[in-house]
Parts: sequence; C-alpha cells; structure tokens
Amino acid sequence: MRLQKYLAHAGVCSRRKAEEYILQGHVKVNHQVVTELGTKVDSEQDQVFFDNKKVVLKQHVSKIYIAVNKPEGVVTSCSQQKTKIILDLINIDERVYPVGRLDKDSKGLVLLTNDGELHNKLSHPSYNHEKEYVVTTGHSISDADLTHMAQGMVIDKLKTRRAKVKRLSKNKFSIVLKQGRNRQIRKMVGKTGNKVDILQRIRMANINLGNLKEGKWRYLTQQEIKQLTQ
Repeated sequence: MRLQKYLAHAGVCSRRKAEEYILQGHVKVNHQVVTELGTKVDSEQDQVFFDNKKVVLKQHVSKIYIAVNKPEGVVTSCSQQKTKIILDLINIDERVYPVGRLDKDSKGLVLLTNDGELHNKLSHPSYNHEKEYVVTTGHSISDADLTHMAQGMVIDKLKTRRAKVKRLSKNKFSIVLKQGRNRQIRKMVGKTGNKVDILQRIRMANINLGNLKEGKWRYLTQQEIKQLTQ
C-alpha cells in the first residue's frame, strides 16, 4: 500500500494532505524519515510513525462524522506547530481529519471524518456540493458589487463559478459557493475595493451550523449522514 494511502486509511489526514506531510518530513517508516511519494509499506511488517507517534491501520474502523464550530485563530490542519488546530477542539480517541479548509481568520462550520471516500466527494468541485457563508464587510457594499460576485469574477487569472448572493444588511451578505479556491471570498470582496471583517461558514452540503456554540462540536445525526453520503 502506498504510504499516503496508509495514512489516510488510518485516519491521520486526507491522502492529499498526507503527501504534504511526507514531503515535509513528518513521516517515518521503520524509524527512518521517508520523503518520497509513492513509497510502499506492508501493514503487517512495517511500522509507520507520524510526528513520532505510531500509526496503526485498524481493521473495520467505524466511520465517524463530526461538525465543529471553528473559532477565528484555529487552523484546520492535522498538525501545526505552536498554533491551535481544529483537532484540539474535540476529545475523541479515533483519528479524524477535516474536510477541506476554512482559513485561520474565518470561523464557522468544519466537518471532520475518517471516511476517505466522503472526504474526496465533498472536497472535489465536480460534485457541486454547496458551501454557504455569511460575510460582514468593512463598509457598505453596493448591489452592483454583489451582482458582480454572483456572476463570477476573475481571481488569480481564473474566473470564479457563478454563486448565489443575498444581501442581509448594508454591509452583510450571504454567499453560496460550489467551489473553494484559496481565500476566494476575501479576494472577491477585495476586488470590489472593500474588505472582509467577519467570514463565517454556516453550511456544507446538507449540514447546517445551526445553534452549535463557537468552539463546540457534535456528531452528525444518522439522517444527516444518510443525506451526506447518498
């Protein structure tokens, strides 16, 4: 089994993130640092370590689905030195990892799971899963600017996909995206000459943040899981 697949199946992080950790030297096989992608490991003979902690590939692992209300200042990462990470907010023994990113300066809904298939499904834009945000800007935003964002804007030389945008007040609006490019909303607002003061994600696919308090977490209900995975 490829090393990055081993880490993902063990619930350490997503396969894509595992590749980053391997290249950064976080992973050892039989006590030797491995930085070559595609390295094969034998789950019955080799010992794998992530940040010097042994990683065991469990058989028949129960799938876990968690919603977290991430505060500002917390990083959606499995590992980050000297910074509070999303996993610090939960207290379970099983390994889970975040679905996608929510930047450090933003807050709101983050999903955590050990279901690699669902992770890939929710992370890939081709599946058209919606993510909804509430944005508060530094000063009032015009109808023309909201329309521009809804129709798509050129960010980093690529045009964003059409979005659903709704005004909530003179300097607050909601936006629904079906893609998640790096700091996309902040860059879109920046192109209007405005800036984001508060950015909160309130929904991912059918999962709503609801009244979950900041810094708290909960397991998804069976109904939520069914709708999310079907």
